[in-house]
This record gives sequence, C-alpha cells and structure tokens, in this order.
Amino acid sequence: MLMGNGRRRPVRAVAAAAVLALLAGCSGAASAGGGGDYTVMTWAPSGTGSADRPGVTALAEAIGRTTDAKGGLGGHHLRVLTCNEHNTADGATACARQAADAHAVAVIGSYSEFGENFMPVLEQAGIPYIGGYGMSGPEFSSPYSYPVAGGTPTLIAGSGRQLVAAGCKQIALVRPDTRAGDTLNRYLASSLGDSGVRLVDLKVPDKDPDYPAIARKAVGDDQKGNCVSNALSPEGSRKLLEAYRQTAPRRTQLSSVIGAVQQSVLASVTGGSGSLNGSLATGWYPPESSRVWDDLRAAAGGDTRIDLSDLGVQTTWVAYQVFLVAVDRIQSAGTPLTAKTLRSQLDSGDSLDTGGATPPLNWGMTDMLPSAESPRLVNTWVTFQQIRDGRLTEQQSGFVDVRWVLTGGRPPQ
Repeated sequence: MLMGNGRRRPVRAVAAAAVLALLAGCSGAASAGGGGDYTVMTWAPSGTGSADRPGVTALAEAIGRTTDAKGGLGGHHLRVLTCNEHNTADGATACARQAADAHAVAVIGSYSEFGENFMPVLEQAGIPYIGGYGMSGPEFSSPYSYPVAGGTPTLIAGSGRQLVAAGCKQIALVRPDTRAGDTLNRYLASSLGDSGVRLVDLKVPDKDPDYPAIARKAVGDDQKGNCVSNALSPEGSRKLLEAYRQTAPRRTQLSSVIGAVQQSVLASVTGGSGSLNGSLATGWYPPESSRVWDDLRAAAGGDTRIDLSDLGVQTTWVAYQVFLVAVDRIQSAGTPLTAKTLRSQLDSGDSLDTGGATPPLNWGMTDMLPSAESPRLVNTWVTFQQIRDGRLTEQQSGFVDVRWVLTGGRPPQ
C-alpha cells in the first residue's frame, strides 16, 4: 500500500507552493493558547474520495473540546491541531512538519498510508505516534510508534480461528492480488494449525475483477463445511457481497474482517444487509452497538461526520484514551508533560486502560512482539462478531488472543 517530480528550474517554487497549500489544510480545534497549552495533532485525508476519513479529525476536535470542558489536562488547555494529509506522501510529510513546528507532544489516532514519509519527520522531532491505523510498516516497527490495534494480520489470523471453531472444512480466502495479500494468505494458513482445514487462495486483481465469478468460485459446490473469508477493501467487499448474495448459497459460511465489512458496507448491500444474516466477522474492538462506545457516542454529539462504526474513528478514540491515561500518570508523578516524558511513560511497561475497547495496553520490552517486521504490534487480541438482523453483534463476549499465530507458534491447548 505504500506509495514529486517536476521540471528543472521551477521545482523549488512549485514545491514550496504545494507545501503551503497542504499546510493550509491544518487547523486548531480551539483558539491557540499561550505557553501553558499542550498541543497534539491528528491527521486524515479529506476531499480525496474513498480514502477520506473526516470523522477521524472531527472526533479529535470533539475530544479536545470535551477535555477542556472538564478542566483540560491538569488545568492546561489541550490544543488539538488537525491536518488534511490529502492521501499523498507530500501531504503526510507536510502534516508531520506542522506537528514538529507546533512542538506537539504527540500525533494521535491519525489515518494515513504514508508512514515511510511521515514517520522519519516525527522521529527526528522526537514526537510519539499513538494509534494510527496500521496501513504501513513503520507504524509497527518505529520505536516512536504506539499502535493500539493489531493491523490486518491480526484480523485475518482471528478470522481463521473463528472459522475453525465454526466447523469449516474448507476456507476460500478472497484477498487482493498484492504482496500484502500474500502475507494475509500466510497468516490465515498459520492460524489453521493442525485442524486439517483446506485453504483455497482466491486472488482478486486490481483491474476489472469479475466479482460474480469470484463469488461462485469461493462458494464452490456449496457443501456444509465450505467457508469464505473476505479480506478485501470496503469497496471491493461491497461488490463481492453483492455477488455473493446473488449467488444465494445455502450451506456456505461467510466471514469477513472488520474494515472490509463495517456497518456502512452492510447498509449498502442491495436487498438489505439482512440477506447476510449469520455471516461472521472478526474485529479489533467490540461492535459499535457495545456499551464500550457510550462515551464515544457522547463525545461525537450527533456530528454526522463521525461514523461510530468506522474503524478509523474507533481507533482515534482508543488512541486518545491511551494518551489521556498516560498524561494523568505523568502529571500525578509531578512531571512536566513533553513528547519525551510521554514516550517514557508509554515505554515504561505500565498497562494503560482503554475503557474496555481493548485489553490493557503497554509497550514495555517484555510485551513487544518477537518479530523483525512488527515488534511494536502489542495488541494481538480480536473480537468475534456476527451479523444479526443486518447489524454487527457479538458472537461471543470478550477477546481472543492470536499472538501465537503472529509468532509462528502452535494453538493453545
């Protein structure tokens, strides 16, 4: 997913103009205060199409207002800057530079696929990146990154365990025909352990995929024990689910990873999402209907930009909870809040509560994932969900740990 160049003489002028235009997309949630303010930033794309996440920045601003209404951070005003990263590498870099120039103590809960571009800027400025969305390698490898969710690998590993428990004998993985998709195939295969379940790998090309043919191939002979695991993008999932519904299988069990099949995707399926009742889903967090999100609902205050079922919004909420708990501990110790003291607290190994949206999180050395690719991935827990009456609901309560899959281990006995 990881994604400049111009004519000779005008390059600097054009680049400068572009950066100024990008920086114009940054704003503060409240009036800039004096030296007693604590500044944070949240960024996401806007005005770009399907990548847009307006709820991410809108929620950050709402959290800033709610925090200040409750007295701020130990009496200090929380200044929340937001930035439009335009779904470009230059935009993400410009937002990171804006955070550095503003002496932000953290970048929190943002959405961008350009970690290779923005993370070096944050590292140089010493700014921790809390939350994110797990769309790039540096989010799970940089010592300045503190991801609160386990990325797609954790979801696909959880999907495998959910389908094994459902009695699947064969699983057709419908996934992108990319290197990232190859990785998903590997994690799903590992999650099956010695269950004897057969894995069928169905690669979906980027250009002009034939979704009806893919759905028919995934369903196969529609025998009991046939299962489908959907790991496509939301738009690809919508088209796949339309084709799957029209195929009308009677015995095949459908499953999707959350993000591929969030509530807004279900609502767009022709004939109503009720036609997918009984389908399974694996998530990072409890479903949107859970009481865990009551405070998020209150903070959103009916803002239509904030889709409470969107993983980007939920991740931003969880990331801010981590930040606020960490700040409270820093201030309780009588220590000034800076980017450096915040990183020290996050690295201390102390568990931070997220109000039930995840198990308690910490990034101490003993909790790191023993992985060269993703050492910062500490939340290896997933939730099992199911579609009932067109809504995502709990299939079982609590969290399931799939750490053993990500580390090449064996299923717990």
